[in-house]
Amino acid sequence: MTKYNQIYTDLLASITAERLQRGARLPSEAELMAAYDASRGTVRKAIEQLQERGFAQKVHGKGTFVLSSSPIEFQLGGIVSFQETWPRLGNDVSTHVVECVQFPLEGALCEHIDAPPGSSITRIKRVRRIDGKRVILDINHFVNALIPGLNEDIAQHSIYAYIEQTLNLYISYAQRTIEAVPRSKDDQQHLDLGDQSHVIVVSNQTFLQDGRQFEYTESRHTLDKFYFSDVARR
Repeated sequence: MTKYNQIYTDLLASITAERLQRGARLPSEAELMAAYDASRGTVRKAIEQLQERGFAQKVHGKGTFVLSSSPIEFQLGGIVSFQETWPRLGNDVSTHVVECVQFPLEGALCEHIDAPPGSSITRIKRVRRIDGKRVILDINHFVNALIPGLNEDIAQHSIYAYIEQTLNLYISYAQRTIEAVPRSKDDQQHLDLGDQSHVIVVSNQTFLQDGRQFEYTESRHTLDKFYFSDVARR
C-alpha cells in the first residue's frame, strides 16, 4: 500500500469508527508528515481525497475538520429518482410532502421552463429525512400539459415511476448545474442546517424523448451529508 493510501485509509477508519467525530480537527500536515515519514504532497493528496468524498473540510488558517462519518454519494452521470436511491441510503429514510400547488408559469421561473407564459405548473416540495435529519429539500416544477394528474400521494412515492409506468412517457436527458448558495427561508424552515450558512443546489431541467421539457427541479442539500461523483473521460 502506498503512503498516500495508508494515510487516507487510516484517517478514514478513524472517522467512520467515530474516533474522530464530526467537528474534530484532523492532525496537521506537519504531524502527518512526521508520523508517516511522507512528503507534504502525499499528505495533501490523502486529505484532498477525504474532502472530495465529503468526510472532511479544510478551513483556511485553522486546519481540516471532520464533516461526517457517513457522507452519501450521489452520482451525476444519470437521471435517478430519490426513490431509486433509497436502498443505498439505509433503513431510516423518509419523504414528507410539504407543498403541492398549481399556478400559472410567470416571472423568474420562465427562465428555467421552456413553456409558454401562463402555462399551468405544479410545484411540489418534498423534505427528505435520512437518519433522523432533514437533509434534502426537493422543489419540483412540472408542466401540467405534459405531466397531468400529479397529487400528494404520487409525490409521496415516486413521480418518475408515475411518469414512466402510468403515463408511459420516456425520460431522456437532463441539463444540470450545481452551486453553493446562501440558505433561503425555505431551507431554514425545512432543513436541519445548524450553523451552515449555505446549501448545495443541484438544478435540473429534464426532458422527454421528443425533446420537450417537462420538469425544472432544485434539489437543495445540506453541506455535511453528501458528496457528488462523476466519471470523466478524455
